[in-house]
Amino acid sequence: MAIDYVSRRARLDERLDAAGIDVLFLPASQTDLEYFTGLERGVPSFGNIGYTNHWISGAFFSPGKEPLFVLTRHHQEFHLPGGVSGDIVTATESDDGAEVFRRAFDAFAARPRRVAVGGKPIDESCAHESGAQERIAVSGRTWAETTLQLRDHRPDAAFTVADDILNGIRRIKDAHEIELMTRASLMVDEVMAAVSDKVIAGITELELASEIDLRIRQMGSPSSSFDTAVWAMGKGIERDASERLSRKALPDRAGVNFDFGAIVEGYCSDFGRTVHIGQPDEEYERVYDIVMAAQEAGRKAAVPGATGGDVHRATRAVIEEAGYGDWFRHRTGHNIGKDVHELPYISEEDDTPLEPGMMFTIEPSVFWPGRVGVRVEDVFLLTEGGETVKINELGNEMRVND
Repeated sequence: MAIDYVSRRARLDERLDAAGIDVLFLPASQTDLEYFTGLERGVPSFGNIGYTNHWISGAFFSPGKEPLFVLTRHHQEFHLPGGVSGDIVTATESDDGAEVFRRAFDAFAARPRRVAVGGKPIDESCAHESGAQERIAVSGRTWAETTLQLRDHRPDAAFTVADDILNGIRRIKDAHEIELMTRASLMVDEVMAAVSDKVIAGITELELASEIDLRIRQMGSPSSSFDTAVWAMGKGIERDASERLSRKALPDRAGVNFDFGAIVEGYCSDFGRTVHIGQPDEEYERVYDIVMAAQEAGRKAAVPGATGGDVHRATRAVIEEAGYGDWFRHRTGHNIGKDVHELPYISEEDDTPLEPGMMFTIEPSVFWPGRVGVRVEDVFLLTEGGETVKINELGNEMRVND
């Protein structure tokens, strides 16, 4: 099934028009541009890989117009897939990037609208009157240099961040997106099932993480969706969950936590389990049951109209009532899609109402250094029928490797 980028941009046009936005710029380094055009972002890298004039790479959008891409020569030659709709302005290494960018902006802004927006005639589909102050929007993760160049070029314009508009479109997943994210979730299920037998004393956390990453790539994911984490916690292990991977060998008795994900056609999964080496003590067994019950409480609370805060509080209440609230030290979860962490968040402060079509994680934990560590994480879908269902199929029964 092909992604209908034209329909996605039509929804974007309507929202930009309603907000009175004249021009929106989306950078090529982030997922918003990929979502609306198919221009793939690169796999994140600690190498800060870039090209001359890299900050100009992205596209201009305006209601009723085809996008205009501004790309470096390297980006165009090595990252531009077939079928992207819109004209392209190219900047070579010897070009003055600022001048190329400004000329592209001026040419795009001067273009007439070619299609109506929101059912209005072309000549009436502008959200504001002619002569009003120009309104320019950028995504929240646009390069600072790009934004400064725009402000220098259009000093009298009003600038705004378009994240509410972008997130409002992206947070509801269609059937194709759900199918891709289901495949990504089932991929990590299979990897975890294969790796669980290898969680034994003497193997290192790094070896397990490397095995996971290799298997994910062998199954077709271009990489893990984030840095794979494997870490041991338990009695006598004075270690915080912030140290999520080491070269240490696993001890004879510990709970080993996993956090990893895969990517299918640009869509992510996010997953977690805990496997215990050696017979667990009574507290570990009790905490394990508490964490699983907390996840189920969160799932039941995730109904249409409830907020991320409601789900978080329902999840946390189970752990707090059991006396471990101080050691559930993070939010309950987050929406997920092309980015691993998308809005809205399943957290205390998020009051965004949940809607059918949202996909999100519920990932409670108890991380008590020197004592016990347990986590579980699955991707869930709020269905059209109003029920929240788990996408992952791997069970979360306690796994013990003697």
